[in-house]
Amino acid sequence: MENIVKPHILVVDDDTRLRDLLKQFLRDNGFAVTDAINAQDAAAKLDLFVFDLMVLDVMMPGENGVDFAKRIAANAPPILLLTAMSTSDDRIKGLQAGVDDYLVKPFEPQELVLRIQAILRRTQKTLPQKLVVNFGEYSFDIGKSRLQRGDEIIALTGIEQQLLASLASKAPQAVERSELATILGNSSNERNVDVQITRLRKKIEPDNNKPSYIQTLRGSGYALYID
Repeated sequence: MENIVKPHILVVDDDTRLRDLLKQFLRDNGFAVTDAINAQDAAAKLDLFVFDLMVLDVMMPGENGVDFAKRIAANAPPILLLTAMSTSDDRIKGLQAGVDDYLVKPFEPQELVLRIQAILRRTQKTLPQKLVVNFGEYSFDIGKSRLQRGDEIIALTGIEQQLLASLASKAPQAVERSELATILGNSSNERNVDVQITRLRKKIEPDNNKPSYIQTLRGSGYALYID
């Protein structure tokens, strides 16, 4: 079975309804999607994951999309800007901020997909063929967020998938609890991380009281021990 990594898209928009619609539509069209509600949330997700492209709304509370794109330009993935501004001056500001393309609202979702595909063709010569982490009897496909034991697929919640992806992408290095807490949407409550890690361990550890794979490192967070 071939494991192909889906392009990973970060959707940043404070409009919950639009964000959820875009997330579902992009997933239906073959992309892996993570979402963020504002620039601060997006910055935290960029620290956790590697993205192939970011769909970024201009008008958001706090730091707007153009300023955010300008601030992270040196280390940002390709950016497709969503804007309600249609004048040439406004579009130029976005392009000057370092974005790769823009799309004026309202737009057809299929046009968004076509523009994303065009940007990926320009910015990526090839996509990695596989990115699978093995530990014990398990294999975890980071791109597909799929955990398997042999031919058996282990059911994971969305939070568990993201936690395991974060650990697997940095394995065997430790991931700080504060970083993992951002996945849960509340960076100030690291206790929730411990609860979710315990639930994840119950699904993969032979002995949850003596974990073999997800190790607790005092003062450092958690680390996934891989083969």
